[in-house]
Amino acid sequence: MEYSVMIVDDQSIARKYFESVVRAAPDFSLLYSLDSALVAHIYCSRFSIDLVIMDIVMADGSSGIDAAARIKEISPSTRILMVTSMAEGLFLSRAKEAGADGFWYKDDEETELITAMRDIMRGKRVWPEGSPVIKIGDALSSELTRAEMDVLREISTGASNQQIADRLGIETGTVKSHINHLLRKTALNNRTELAIEARLKGLVVGSGRQ
Repeated sequence: MEYSVMIVDDQSIARKYFESVVRAAPDFSLLYSLDSALVAHIYCSRFSIDLVIMDIVMADGSSGIDAAARIKEISPSTRILMVTSMAEGLFLSRAKEAGADGFWYKDDEETELITAMRDIMRGKRVWPEGSPVIKIGDALSSELTRAEMDVLREISTGASNQQIADRLGIETGTVKSHINHLLRKTALNNRTELAIEARLKGLVVGSGRQ
């Protein structure tokens, strides 16, 4: 059986790689290749697409996770494999909530893309055990607590301590404590450095509430 595939990724190099993998596989055929998630659900409503390989963050601001949720509403039988190069841990849980069938990191050396694609089409759910471990300053992302990560996400948006406290439902003193712990663990000098480093490494992508 040959499965039809649509690729959605704003990065040209990644998109061409996905296209080459699909074209080289006898059991898959490339139907469409898009650089934005904005209209992905429209294609799935008009055409028979078995598998969507969907990036998460697009340059035009469109969200692959939001697009996945819309696709699942329109075409529940369409399988969706989310792909990303970012280590943001919230992506995993949000992709599951959107109804995605699998998740693949672009730098994953253990699981080949074609293997993930075939497993998904066989009805298997393909999920990594966790997000990649990233170094931020002198610390590893695995050394940061969940509460510290929540605060770090809010710091990356430029929020004040009071705004962070309001958003997370905690005291400002607790926010200050988490920031001090983050600075001590990472050996970075201030919250601005924390925000820049976390953003550049893809460890956080804006507020978890967005």
